[in-house]
Amino acid sequence: MLSISEFSEMCHLSPQALRFYHAEGLLVPADVDERTGYRSYAFEQVERAMIVTLLRDTGMSVKLVRQSLDEPDRAAALLASHDAELRRQRAAQDEAIRAARALSVAQPQPRQRHRPATTVVARMVHGTPLGRDAREWETAEAAIAAASDDLVRLLEEAGITRLGRPWRALALESPEQDRRVLDGEGPFWIVKVAVAATAAALTALPAGTDVQEHPAYDEMSIFMPGRHTMAQYCTTILRLLDAQPLDDDRFVNVARLRQEIHEDGVLSSAPVEPRPQ
Repeated sequence: MLSISEFSEMCHLSPQALRFYHAEGLLVPADVDERTGYRSYAFEQVERAMIVTLLRDTGMSVKLVRQSLDEPDRAAALLASHDAELRRQRAAQDEAIRAARALSVAQPQPRQRHRPATTVVARMVHGTPLGRDAREWETAEAAIAAASDDLVRLLEEAGITRLGRPWRALALESPEQDRRVLDGEGPFWIVKVAVAATAAALTALPAGTDVQEHPAYDEMSIFMPGRHTMAQYCTTILRLLDAQPLDDDRFVNVARLRQEIHEDGVLSSAPVEPRPQ
């Protein structure tokens, strides 16, 4: 039998770690002296100590390590699932690092630009929650992204040419839409894309698709790096509002904010409009 200090040196595990693994049921000593509480280990337990160390070094939680040891038939599947989660986390960290670097190198600033008159195809996004917490926000983001993909696919099948990326905007284009948004009924979002098409092709689009003519106008735009979050959305609005006053007669109407989702960030634009009299 090996004392805890001997077993500790042999396995490169501290006595504190061995006591913790004992308490968690991962590596139970072969014997515990009832009078002194001294722990003793069998040489054969070195293999289990090695496996526990390997699994813990992967970043597995104690719970997952215990499952792997208790259910060896599931060990490979549990390890694969853990690996996939680590890769997802690493991808998210890499994205955050890129966004943080972009923010630190050059603070995004709004800039004014002119948007020409365009024909736009739009569809309401039904079933999205308000986004009051992180889970609702992610659910809404997924629904809006799916609606954008569906709209692009619809236009491709109809042979209609897209002029740029699709975007999303709050459904605040009519008094009825305003009421539904303010009452929390929804739908809260519209997806749109500028197109070039014949009148016949646009007329043939299915029900639920709205064709709009957008006049030329000036807008204030800002590109924010990183994943689209509620905090990023609010920061965008604040920066666009900080761009005011443009002059005494115009303002940036953030209620009509439109957003294009890019691989490395979000381009947000709001029209520059005359101030209400």
